[in-house]
Amino acid sequence: MSSDKGSKDDHRGRDAYSHRLKRMRSQGMKPPISNDGGGMTADASIDCGWGRVVFGQTFSDTKLLIETLRAEVPDHRDIAIYVRDPHVVLANAPQEVFLDPSHTYRLELSTYRPASKPPQGFFIRRLTSEIDAQAINRIYASRGMVVVRPDFFWRQRDARSISYFVAEEEHSGDILGTVTGIDHTRVFNDPERGSSLWCLASDPQARQRGIGEALVRRLAEHFIARGASYLDLSVLHDNDPAIRLYEKLGFRRVPYFTVKRKNQINEKLFTGPEAEDYEALNPYARLIVTEARRRGISAEITDAKGGFFRLSYGGRSIHCRESLSELTTSVAMSICDDKSVTRRFVEEAGVKVPRQMTSDAGDDAIRGFLEEAGHLVVKPARGEQGRGISVGITTFEDLQAAVKEAKDYCDTVLIEEMVDGEDLRLIVINYRLVAAAVRRPAHIVGDGKSTIEQLIANQSERRRAATGGESSIPLDAETERTVRDAGYTFADVPKAGTEIRVRRTANLHTGGTIHDVTDIVHPKLVDAAISAARAINIPVVGIDLMIKSPQNPDYAFIEANERPGLANHEPQPTAERFIDLLFPLSMPAGMRHSAREAHKNE
Repeated sequence: MSSDKGSKDDHRGRDAYSHRLKRMRSQGMKPPISNDGGGMTADASIDCGWGRVVFGQTFSDTKLLIETLRAEVPDHRDIAIYVRDPHVVLANAPQEVFLDPSHTYRLELSTYRPASKPPQGFFIRRLTSEIDAQAINRIYASRGMVVVRPDFFWRQRDARSISYFVAEEEHSGDILGTVTGIDHTRVFNDPERGSSLWCLASDPQARQRGIGEALVRRLAEHFIARGASYLDLSVLHDNDPAIRLYEKLGFRRVPYFTVKRKNQINEKLFTGPEAEDYEALNPYARLIVTEARRRGISAEITDAKGGFFRLSYGGRSIHCRESLSELTTSVAMSICDDKSVTRRFVEEAGVKVPRQMTSDAGDDAIRGFLEEAGHLVVKPARGEQGRGISVGITTFEDLQAAVKEAKDYCDTVLIEEMVDGEDLRLIVINYRLVAAAVRRPAHIVGDGKSTIEQLIANQSERRRAATGGESSIPLDAETERTVRDAGYTFADVPKAGTEIRVRRTANLHTGGTIHDVTDIVHPKLVDAAISAARAINIPVVGIDLMIKSPQNPDYAFIEANERPGLANHEPQPTAERFIDLLFPLSMPAGMRHSAREAHKNE
């Protein structure tokens, strides 16, 4: 969210609130009071950037509480906690507010016991820079949370009522997690000397364990030092991993309730349960179905295991398999299905491609190609998710073994010049770039105790948990060869802190990680991706390029994926643009007009 947009929204929200307060006074209702004196502040709330925390116990007038929630700024999420009579609030505005399905948990700080061991591989500190604020937003977006203008974090860095902590990786300096705390005494002179925890989140791609626990402990110790008596938090009733963590740390449920306003951000909390087989969908299909339901588009799941669903809206019905829809023709599918055919089409369109031959070219030709190129890539002409691909082949013996493995997936095997660099995936929808991300191969970090095989298994477990089971590192010949080339075997125990790459390809399904670069990608790379999409004549595609840097124009085309995983590119609006393509009438009128004008000018 840009600063300008946030500023305009804040002004609109404050103006609306001002008008409502005037109406309250005219109706004899008591307006909010800001009080720094000795008594508890009446009608208290605090802006947290993503929305306001409204302290319900400070409101004596139910109608005023409702009016306060009505003043919610667009694209924000206000939360009224400690609401005394939630049933009365709901009865007064049933179409506007709902009872949040969250539990309130409390940690009595007088009984808190510190951890016996410090965090391993990271440390906890206060927010200190705008770079920290940007990193927090990246984590928020990856967890589907409301992002905050970075300047808001920065303005609040010295505030006494809100405290921000981050977890920083020891070696790289990367921000791995964050938590926010509110001091109730400083906000509304709380006679109970309470405090609360908000927005606990860790990077889903972080390898370290215990990040959430360390952040909670640091916040608790911070408030103990301030003389607070308890630390409260609100957690969704079905967030079992979080609840287990909080109960492990000594939190216990308390009977306080939270009320929120019905808006698009909160929609899944008040629209009722999904279809019975919704949870059986993979993350790629689920993301699209969720966006469709948010817009009022009917979603019929036709085969959950395969990711098939039918979307219907305004007399139009389209069958999809994840991001592949009936709008993609069988001709475009057949072009993408064979990597050698894809290469010919995009090369004809002026897209740069690496040198290539097939495995049946003859031993002499292949030996000469290997000697000239130095490093080769072997891959089946047909296939997906990185299956059967071997990278960095330097000997004829390894090449023969790689060809044999690739033939398990397709009789036609391609031998390609290896291009050094990073793997860039560009999502092109309706011939416009929507997202760009660098994909990096799986790495492990030694702990001085575990074998490489155990470290790979542990990393796979974390990747599966972070991706809904979509990502793991296979213990196959390619992984073994990559480990061997790094000077290790599966049975070796690397020193603590030693980082080892265990795959050469960056596919998510083989343990790769994804890093958004949409805002910085070079225009030449974008042009190449759009040219490739137009050459194939495909409306939704993932174009893979090997690059030196996202900001460098040099590249080599690798392949086109007719069914790219849109869930891999948050916070970019991949699902939104996909639904725009399928059902343009579901877009707001202003957006439809802007889209038409943009296409006219292309």
